[in-house]
Amino acid sequence: MKRRGVAFFFVLLIGSIALFGLVPVVGLAGDLVLHMATTTSTDNTGLLDYLAPVFLQDTGIELQWVAVGTGKALALGQNCDVDVLMVHAPTSELKFVNNGYGTNRREIMYNDFVIIGPKSDRAHISGKSVKEALESISMSRALFASRGDDSGTNKREIELWRALGLSVPDRDSWYIQTGQGMLATINIAEEMDAYTLTDRGTYIKYEDNKSGNPPLVILVEGDEGLRNQYSVIAVNPDNCPSVKYDLALKFIEWITSDKAQRLIGEFTLLGKKLFISNAK
Repeated sequence: MKRRGVAFFFVLLIGSIALFGLVPVVGLAGDLVLHMATTTSTDNTGLLDYLAPVFLQDTGIELQWVAVGTGKALALGQNCDVDVLMVHAPTSELKFVNNGYGTNRREIMYNDFVIIGPKSDRAHISGKSVKEALESISMSRALFASRGDDSGTNKREIELWRALGLSVPDRDSWYIQTGQGMLATINIAEEMDAYTLTDRGTYIKYEDNKSGNPPLVILVEGDEGLRNQYSVIAVNPDNCPSVKYDLALKFIEWITSDKAQRLIGEFTLLGKKLFISNAK
């Protein structure tokens, strides 16, 4: 759990061993501490480290978070282990809300997905459509690193394979499921000279880590279906009576405010925006 929630993180970590058979932890910290489950991209990029101090200054509420895939984040919310979610898998989010686990879902920002790979581009996908690129990777059996962790990115990747009429190659030797977050998966892809699907924000962070000269480069972008929408959702107090619903609503109000939206838009690396604010 980021923002130094040591006790909360310890309990969460122990509970995670049982695959989210977590013990309730709300109340271990002070009343003005908000626990959030979020995706690895909002953490890896440094966005939350950038926003959390301003949120604390504006509201007096300390934000603590754990960064996991969206599927795991939703499970944490369903199990009443956090108060609010920041995730990026709209279909799963709407199901979560419709099933009574979440409320007050608000869109806050977006970026897009891109396919990256080695400059040598063994599968010759540069400039192709997503379908052509995935077909070329499959036919050439070029290594492809999938997160394989039920994250928002992993969900979108699987949707792309299926939407394009292609089988998810999860039994093929060239298809590597890392089970890791986005930045870790990019680093694994780099080591293996593999392709991968990533959100643009995390790619820019990777590019920054490589001083602007990354071994993996963007080869496919701008195609239909690559938009990557992020939303916040309060955990429903009807399902989880002990959650800090009032603090979750204050965070949602703050993150959708003009000030926070401006801060998101001003968050850059290498002069590039990592996210585009779009709260309504």
